[in-house]
Amino acid sequence: MNDQIRRNPIRLIDEQEQMVGVIDTAEALDRARELGLDLVEVAPDADPPVCRILDYGKFRYEQSKKERANKKNSKTAELKSIRLGRSLKIGQNDIEIRIRQTQKFLLLGHKVQIVQRFRGREVTLTGKGMERLADIADRLAPLSKIEAPPRRNGRELAMVLAPDKVKIEKWKAENAELAKAAEEAPEIEEDQNDVEEDEGTDSE
Repeated sequence: MNDQIRRNPIRLIDEQEQMVGVIDTAEALDRARELGLDLVEVAPDADPPVCRILDYGKFRYEQSKKERANKKNSKTAELKSIRLGRSLKIGQNDIEIRIRQTQKFLLLGHKVQIVQRFRGREVTLTGKGMERLADIADRLAPLSKIEAPPRRNGRELAMVLAPDKVKIEKWKAENAELAKAAEEAPEIEEDQNDVEEDEGTDSE
């Protein structure tokens, strides 16, 4: 910054953010001082380096404010888990509730593990569970991609859906009101509907 800039010449951007072009470093410093501003390298690796005339104190303040805002608004992605009841005997209305909850999680950028449990002799009906998960995946395809296909583990069958950013942006553009309603919808209660979440699991 200012006298610490050793390279000469430089490519200058003036105080109005207009490109001046390649000029002598000393001339650029004189212009900055006449305006009571600073000459700051913004692209030191360029050839020649790019410098701007600006109020460095104000510039740093604005940068710091943006960084704080971005940090505040950033959301840590999690792996959410939606359980389709305690057995295959779950009503269609309850399935619809879970699909809407999964939709909300996907819109918020979370991955979702959907789990179908089997009770007693239901363990022999894996095919029915597969069909149910495939149907759910198809219905949520406009927002997601299958990261882990249905896989059985003991008395559970589970798959993982990941949000697809391109699909989601397109869906939001075409369904603005639905997207807003989905994102603002309250989460269903864990103790009543077997919805769980694994805190702190990162989403790529």
